[in-house]
Amino acid sequence: MNQQLGKHCVKLIFGLKQSLCRGHRELITAATVAVCVLLLHSIGLLQSLELATLDQFFRLRPNEPLEEHITIVVIDETDLDEVGSWPIPDTNIAQLLQKLNVHKPRAIGLDIYRNLPVEHGNQELRDVYQSMPNLIGIELLTNDKNVTVLPPPGLNQDQVGFNNVLYDLDGKVRRSLLYWHVKSQLHESFALKLALLYLKSKGITPTKAKSNPEYLQLGKAVFTRFQANDGGYVGADDKGYQILTNFPKPKCQSSCGEFYSFRQVSMRDVLADKVEENLIKDRIILIGSTAPSLQDFVFIPYSSSLMGTAKPVPGIQLQAYFISELISAALQGRPLLKVWPDFVENLWIFIWSYLGAVTTWRIRHATRNLLSILVCCFALTLSAYVALLYGWWIPIIPSLFSFGSSAIWMTSNIAHMQEEWKRSKEFLHHVINTIPDPIFVKNQQHQWIVLNEAYCRFIGYPNKLLIEKSDYDFFPKHEADVFREQDDLVFQTQQPQEHEEEFTNADGQTHQIATKRSLHKDAAGNLFLVGVIRDITQHKLTEQHLKCTAAELSRSNDEFKLKEDHLRYLANHDPLTGLSNRKFFTEQLYESLHGAQHDNLLLGVLFIDLDGFKQVNDTLGHETGDRLLMTIAERLSKSLRASDIVSRLGGDEFTVILRAIPNVQIAAKVAEKILSSIIKPIIVDGDAIRISASIGISVYPYNSQDSETLIKQADAAMYRAKRLGKNRYEFA
Repeated sequence: MNQQLGKHCVKLIFGLKQSLCRGHRELITAATVAVCVLLLHSIGLLQSLELATLDQFFRLRPNEPLEEHITIVVIDETDLDEVGSWPIPDTNIAQLLQKLNVHKPRAIGLDIYRNLPVEHGNQELRDVYQSMPNLIGIELLTNDKNVTVLPPPGLNQDQVGFNNVLYDLDGKVRRSLLYWHVKSQLHESFALKLALLYLKSKGITPTKAKSNPEYLQLGKAVFTRFQANDGGYVGADDKGYQILTNFPKPKCQSSCGEFYSFRQVSMRDVLADKVEENLIKDRIILIGSTAPSLQDFVFIPYSSSLMGTAKPVPGIQLQAYFISELISAALQGRPLLKVWPDFVENLWIFIWSYLGAVTTWRIRHATRNLLSILVCCFALTLSAYVALLYGWWIPIIPSLFSFGSSAIWMTSNIAHMQEEWKRSKEFLHHVINTIPDPIFVKNQQHQWIVLNEAYCRFIGYPNKLLIEKSDYDFFPKHEADVFREQDDLVFQTQQPQEHEEEFTNADGQTHQIATKRSLHKDAAGNLFLVGVIRDITQHKLTEQHLKCTAAELSRSNDEFKLKEDHLRYLANHDPLTGLSNRKFFTEQLYESLHGAQHDNLLLGVLFIDLDGFKQVNDTLGHETGDRLLMTIAERLSKSLRASDIVSRLGGDEFTVILRAIPNVQIAAKVAEKILSSIIKPIIVDGDAIRISASIGISVYPYNSQDSETLIKQADAAMYRAKRLGKNRYEFA
């Protein structure tokens, strides 16, 4: 009874599937493709393309009216040459601020770290700080006190904003951080502080949005808080109160003919009183560096281009973009960047997937089909671009993927059906007796209507006896059941199938066969099932023998590979610490330099030597020294990124390769982190051992472009660090 019920269920499922394939082919294709695309999107495979497309849309936007709220006082290479040092002395900064304040700016933002006094004039600078309530300085917030940069001494806490920047996986900045809680204390960003100072004179203060009390409202703008999976992002860092930055696109021309996004004047012109008053009065004045030697640059959407190298913008200009967006949104209602809810995005992707399937299935003409696909892709791209102009980020890459994939899937399906029909038609018009393989043709009642001589010889019965009979009349029931099940599958799915079966002939001999079944129609539309049989009995015996041989070979190969991997590991790693050895370090440094040269990136080499390790060995023994080295190796590994490489050259000497660092300060920060981790007490057999390290740093391409020289210069810098007191780092 259960077997009969199972057969009825199978027939019912096949019937439903056949109905769906005939009536809802486009819907099934669209849903399948949409699910696959959403899966790709959910694991982040489309994130880079989506962000790159967003960048190009930003670049294609028309220029906006000139920004009249902000003027940037730039410190360029000429200014540095005239001053003669960096950081700029406190006297010069004090004079610059006094010159600017004479013209009554609305707010002044000092985007330069001034946490330490520089030469003479520090008291003068502190006095200037106290006399300028409209001045905002910067600090760098982190949870690591060794990396944190403190605010300028002398400024009140409410005159300090953090200038932390959020980088995406491709190194670009597309988000702005407004608020951040660090150690249970709320901090405001540098850009937000300046914008609030400017808006305060307009009677605009921060309030809770009516639509959502958790959102910030300034004037006409409600700043929607960024979430980790908004837009094209997948699992992004959404710490603090972030917003998607809808970068303004102002453009102005300088006196020398170059185009800038904001009005700029040089520090030397301000000090020489060569700047017009209207460029300072009632404006936000930003002071920052544009000198290439200081490397204060970031990549934003406008940095990209379809052709050519990406061009970064100075950090002070990035802050100007942030401030301009906040002010224009609050005063003029300029659109902020918003995204759809997940449900709407998923529905949008499904709609384009369905449109691709319908367009391809309904329009069978190749030229018209191609033209319609191009028109739809253009319409999708144009709609996403127009939506961006109004502040909506619509996912275009998943939509294009789903549309194109559905179109390709349906095109492939159509071509397959046409080819099968052509092949079946040609086949049925040939005399099947000329084919040596056994061939049968059945009608929808599972009766043989055509058999070739090879089939009759194979089964052992004459043709006249077989015609208009079924499998149940000549085969054992279990074999006939399999034949009937496979025939039904082909009839109901209307797709070719190949299946391996048992075949017992009239003499009682059982063969292993592979039957290829396919459907064909005659001119009247009647369906005929055509089956081609191959005797694979000998092949199966050979296949079984080969499987046994292959299993034995695979086992031997696995054993050999394990031994080979172990030997390779021993050749490239230090047996004590498990770190890579000198040989592996040299190879990786060469490859890393080649990659850095190809990608135009910086690369740092750190040469680390432990201070006082020989004394530990002499007093506590080599076993204690070895355990100490293993602990140091573990701490070094935890202090680095996954892409960095730490090696032990021998004794108490270690090296580190820092790949793809944006600036030399990153190498310094890593060195400080390593020193902090090494100097912590190490407990060995109940004894607390304290040890420090001296680190030498060389940077490609500043110090050298070949690996040997970089190592030597890092080694020399390490010895200089030892001479200067140990437990420190020195640059080559």
